[in-house]
Amino acid sequence: MTVILTISFILLLLYYVSFLFKIKKGLKEIESQKQSYGGNEFVSVVIPFRNESGTILENLRCLETQNISTDKYEVIYVDDNSDDDSVRKLKSSISKDNIFVYSVDNTNYNRAHKKRAIELGIEKARGEIILLTDADCTNKTTWINTMLAEFSGNTGLVSGPVKFNPDKTLFAKLQQLEFAGLILSGAGLIGNKTPIICSSANLAFRKSVFSEVGGYKDLMGLSSGDDELLMQKIASDTNYEVKFCFNKDALVSTNPNENLEAFTQQRKRWASKGLFYNNKGIVIQLSLIFLFYIGLIAQLFLGLFVDHIFFYSFVLSLLAKMLIEYSVVKKGVGILMEKIPLNLFLLAELLHIPYIVYSAISGAFGNFSWKGRELER
Repeated sequence: MTVILTISFILLLLYYVSFLFKIKKGLKEIESQKQSYGGNEFVSVVIPFRNESGTILENLRCLETQNISTDKYEVIYVDDNSDDDSVRKLKSSISKDNIFVYSVDNTNYNRAHKKRAIELGIEKARGEIILLTDADCTNKTTWINTMLAEFSGNTGLVSGPVKFNPDKTLFAKLQQLEFAGLILSGAGLIGNKTPIICSSANLAFRKSVFSEVGGYKDLMGLSSGDDELLMQKIASDTNYEVKFCFNKDALVSTNPNENLEAFTQQRKRWASKGLFYNNKGIVIQLSLIFLFYIGLIAQLFLGLFVDHIFFYSFVLSLLAKMLIEYSVVKKGVGILMEKIPLNLFLLAELLHIPYIVYSAISGAFGNFSWKGRELER
């Protein structure tokens, strides 16, 4: 049994290492690509929001100061039944006539609130290019133009970089590093032509392509997935290309979670859609990665209480994980973070193991809360 388990752990390590090398290869491919198209389509920026009183005016300011003519874009805010003063603040502060505010019907749903808001925004949109972000995000003045420049005639969707704003607290720094890893993983997988991860905080797609794949019609039974599941449908069901815009001028910034409870609820929500990917090959890949992390915990306990060989395999697996993941995260320096303190990275790597296992299990079997709502998976 010891031999069988050891071989199994080594095979899981080899799979995980190969997965990380695919991400590195994809990032290298993205870095070698150059924008060669100056998009001139009309852009509709769609922003679903709920209870964003503290952030929505800064978001508005960023969108009013884009370095693109106001006759080339519009901004569509969609209120998802806020019960604070977000709508009042927003409407009283709008100073340009290309910015609009709509509200979804006050109907009780257990799921898909954000998708319903995005759908309304797309329905109202005049642009062929839909650009999504969130009301708690800020954007550079170059954001719209830089994302638009990625759209050649065969481009269906473009994912963009998102970072957590820097903060002095250890918890915030750990979140910034971990989130950078997620964004870079998503970018590398897109560059490797196997798109899995993206963020609706910075996502653009053609309205016609959204319609071609049926929009969110088959996704309304899930509370999450307005970004990744849509991207995967476009990649698998159309001949359009999916791209990642790895350009600091396209950067979107948002704040890290204020506390551990908010962090875990967010990660549970993100993890909740994994089992519902239509591409079962992706589900198998993610399941093997989950088993690798479960294996790390098992090896540690087996090494301490059963046989020392498992402790050696644990150390080998952990070192390989750390070295390759560090080489991946380094790609984000200068865009997603200023630097990577070694002590912070080592702590994050250790916490990464129980966090991944907890998020995957709780996301698969539990419900979660978001913006004052208790949501079903």
